[in-house]
Amino acid sequence: MSEGKKMTSSRRHHLKSLMLQIAANWIEQEKKDIEAAKEAYMAENCPPPDLSGDQNALMELCKKLQATIDKIDEERYDIEAKVQKADKELEDLRIKVVDLRGVKKPALKKVRMSADSMLQALLGSKHKVTMDLRSNLKQVKKEVKEESTEAVGDWRKNIEDKADRKKMFETS
Repeated sequence: MSEGKKMTSSRRHHLKSLMLQIAANWIEQEKKDIEAAKEAYMAENCPPPDLSGDQNALMELCKKLQATIDKIDEERYDIEAKVQKADKELEDLRIKVVDLRGVKKPALKKVRMSADSMLQALLGSKHKVTMDLRSNLKQVKKEVKEESTEAVGDWRKNIEDKADRKKMFETS
């Protein structure tokens, strides 16, 4: 035997067959119990009919039984209609669930939209007012600070000077 197996296959097969035998015995006992319960219920709720008497008494008994059968049949029909209605509702709900589960929501894209186009999309042709927010902003003038170029020097001049030096070395 290896480390992983705790019992042999023959032992496992034997235990499995024992469990199946016990389960079969339980099922057989359960069937007997159900049959006994049915007989007890019928004996309690449906006593055997008293058939002794004249023909009028038997006719009266048959009419009574027929009325009881009709009443039970109506109840059965009502209950059956309720069950069919509930089944139909369940089926409709299942279809809705499948539809909702089946529809995948697409990823939304970011759209740049101005305030005017948003209002037009929401209000439709009723939209008359324009909301140009940029025109309502206060105008600010930027002041340009002039720095002295003499202190830093103009870099263009430096490059031109270096280019002249390079020509000087090339011509020699």
